[in-house]
Amino acid sequence: MSRAVLLDLIHGCCPTCAGPSLLEESASDRHVFLLSGKRHRDNHPFLSSCRTAQVLDSDSTAECLYRLKQTVDRRDLSSVTVLTTPQGREVLVRYQQLLFTAAYTFHYKVRSVDNLACPSCSGSAHTGSPGEGVQEEVSVFLQQLPALKGDVTVLTSTLIPDCFGHGFSTRSGGVSYAPTLSSMNLFSSRGRRDPGAVVAENRRRLALHAGFHPKPLHLVKVNHGSDVWVLGKAEPESYDGIVTDQTGVVVAAPGADCMPILFADPVSKVIGAAHAGWRGTLMGVAMATVEAMVTEFGCKVSDIVVAVGPSVGACCFTKEREEARGFISIHPDCVPDPESVRPHVDIRLANRILLQKGGILPEHIHDDAVTDRPSVTPCTSCHPELFFSHVRDGPNFGTQVGFLWIKETAEQT
Repeated sequence: MSRAVLLDLIHGCCPTCAGPSLLEESASDRHVFLLSGKRHRDNHPFLSSCRTAQVLDSDSTAECLYRLKQTVDRRDLSSVTVLTTPQGREVLVRYQQLLFTAAYTFHYKVRSVDNLACPSCSGSAHTGSPGEGVQEEVSVFLQQLPALKGDVTVLTSTLIPDCFGHGFSTRSGGVSYAPTLSSMNLFSSRGRRDPGAVVAENRRRLALHAGFHPKPLHLVKVNHGSDVWVLGKAEPESYDGIVTDQTGVVVAAPGADCMPILFADPVSKVIGAAHAGWRGTLMGVAMATVEAMVTEFGCKVSDIVVAVGPSVGACCFTKEREEARGFISIHPDCVPDPESVRPHVDIRLANRILLQKGGILPEHIHDDAVTDRPSVTPCTSCHPELFFSHVRDGPNFGTQVGFLWIKETAEQT
């Protein structure tokens, strides 16, 4: 399997010092990178003699390693062997944690600074505290990157009153560059190639655009069930709904075909957010969120308004017959073609019916059934230029979110 080899000149390691065995091991690799940075751009003797490796000589180490990641992704590589010193490993691991995910495998081959053979290397090792300032350096670099796919764009529901701030993100205006993650991907996981630092930058840009920066964003920890966290109580390991009456915090739910659903009670000033996929829909996560608002904060169901965000429509979502039966039991209209091999399923209609059965007024639900308001519930799979979609894009899909907060009054501010 092809791999990338990174020779760390910044922290005092070059092929001369690495030794013959390491040189022989690297000779067969076509993907060799020299991490020189600006400091060694013009004065390291090995750079002038090397003709086959790609030199990473940007102004910062963060930029060098980001360019490495871009090239590794472009070449469809996932394994990186790093030749460095003990201090170099300690520093580079920190960059790795911020700029890569568990989808990449790093192997560090370390040579002690005391055993370095050439004067240029032995004189180049850093003496500062390992990893000092790495996170700030990465953040500053990412903030300087241009937005991709246009400006940040957010959908808002005219049903949610102005005493709340809210929105549903789209895929434009972020810095994620992988085709299925570009560009405003708002969730990082071990299996995807979008790292935490990039997602954090995307969230920062969304927050600035939407007006909630620097309030903390509380994104539900999805388990495809119906558990609801009341903010302020002990946080569960996973949950699909969140409710609060606190100002100064933003609650959010992810979606990439699954529905991000926002709940707001303008009378009691209570909010909620839920992630409703097909499993969560059948388990009743939407009404579980409503019930938490009623039980914990004394809300009246008739006061609560609900906005359903971008999600997969019945046009693009199918399930096995056995799984579709659960939606038929909610209402036959939720499965328009029950005799098909893979029937289409309308998860939005199912949630509307369940919410109405639970007491939410029909006119207090903004979803794709509503035609007299600007749409906030387009099909994610049908609009690749606007939204991420698991159904359409496969396992390395991006994530958009629905977010909501209670605006502070002038007195509170």
